[in-house]
Amino acid sequence: MWKGALDRAGVGERLLRRDYTEQRRVVRRFATAEYAAARLLLPAALLPHVVAAVAFMHDTDDRIDRGAAEERGAALVEWDGLVRKAFAEGDSGVPVLRCLVRTAECYPDVRGYVEGFLRGCEREVAWRAFADEEELGQYVREYSLPALMLTACLVAPADVSGRAVFVDGCHRLIRAMQRIDFLEDLAEDVRGGRSGVPADAVARHGADLSRPGVALGRLVGEQADRAAVDLVAAGPLMGVVGGSYRPFVRALIGVQGLRLDAVRRAGASLATRGSGPPVGAAAVLLLRELAARARRGPRVGC
Repeated sequence: MWKGALDRAGVGERLLRRDYTEQRRVVRRFATAEYAAARLLLPAALLPHVVAAVAFMHDTDDRIDRGAAEERGAALVEWDGLVRKAFAEGDSGVPVLRCLVRTAECYPDVRGYVEGFLRGCEREVAWRAFADEEELGQYVREYSLPALMLTACLVAPADVSGRAVFVDGCHRLIRAMQRIDFLEDLAEDVRGGRSGVPADAVARHGADLSRPGVALGRLVGEQADRAAVDLVAAGPLMGVVGGSYRPFVRALIGVQGLRLDAVRRAGASLATRGSGPPVGAAAVLLLRELAARARRGPRVGC
């Protein structure tokens, strides 16, 4: 299937096929479930381009997530230069960037979101906490949304009105996903000296993020409610994406619902452990959407 996906994606050169295959191995290793969903639910012609975008995000995160803030900032500056050089020259000595450049040739919107994502990485490198919802929202707009759009733009509608609804839906979706991420990772983040839960909400509930308690349970419930509102508001995405992409988008939103349910069940225990969606429920959801995708024909890629 993979060789056929490369053929359909227009990746014929031997070196590029090897590069995309290398990125596929990376993505399969660190994002096994997500790769499986993309492989099963997206048209084969799109899969290599999704792999290229996700591998680029992973490589970027890996480079800027090591050492002190100054070291991470320096790594971002160096990486930004390599990315810009790759686009300027149409080639690179870095395999993941060779793939990214080819994908951007097929999907020109990718380049703009790459630039936005790299700008947002400055905020990712610097953040330790959010004072309030406004600061959290700024983080989502500047970093999380461009990161999502690197892959989401590959399935975006072409018409202007549909694109506006699509981007707004993606914003709502990633805001929910980011909030769920911060709740799932609460214990790990607090141990690392940071928190993605707005400080004013913590103070309002009188919660101790490092210790289970009634106040923390109320805080988790409030944050989960906010995420649920955004998940519902992301629903219009289904009305504007192409039919061949709907099983994947529906599965993506459905998995966030499962994650949210798990966060609610965990409640105050998130101070000491993480959470995640039940594997069985996620598998059932994926199989249901696979059946829906099988009823549709493939879409031809670049």
